[in-house]
Amino acid sequence: MSTTQSERLRELLEPLVTSQGLDLEEIAVDSVGRKRVLRVVVDSDTGADLDAIADVSRALSAKLDETNAMGDAAYDLEVGTPGAERLLTEHRHFVRATDRLVKFQLAEGGELLARILDVDDEGVDVEVPGVKGRKATSRRLGFPEIARARVQVEFNRKDDKVKKDLKEEEEA
Repeated sequence: MSTTQSERLRELLEPLVTSQGLDLEEIAVDSVGRKRVLRVVVDSDTGADLDAIADVSRALSAKLDETNAMGDAAYDLEVGTPGAERLLTEHRHFVRATDRLVKFQLAEGGELLARILDVDDEGVDVEVPGVKGRKATSRRLGFPEIARARVQVEFNRKDDKVKKDLKEEEEA
């Protein structure tokens, strides 16, 4: 997709997404066989449930049909969220990943697997899990130190364990 088309679509669609209480994270037009697919990725601080996705999808579809922004050729519109292992590229992404386990690629080389504890304008405070019975340690990473960061899938997330423990206490 040309930058010009991407910018036009973003200018057209972002106000609609924002009016639904969501952030427009990504727009991509891909060719799949003979069809084109317009993929729109949305998110918010509290996440986007299926009803919110459906509402924004209907609004975007109507706007695209009204303006003919995708031209006359057939296309499919797919609206979704960033997914479990999202790449963190914006400050708001780091804020939304608070309490999540993240794999950091460091600018000076190397990797760090750590849980985000807090985020401010300069960087993130993280907890590095202990290895072989050692205690976890805290560390500060400035944004310039981070080359890439990606949320990791956890099947037994820390906050899930806390919720489970609280539920068991309530039931007892």
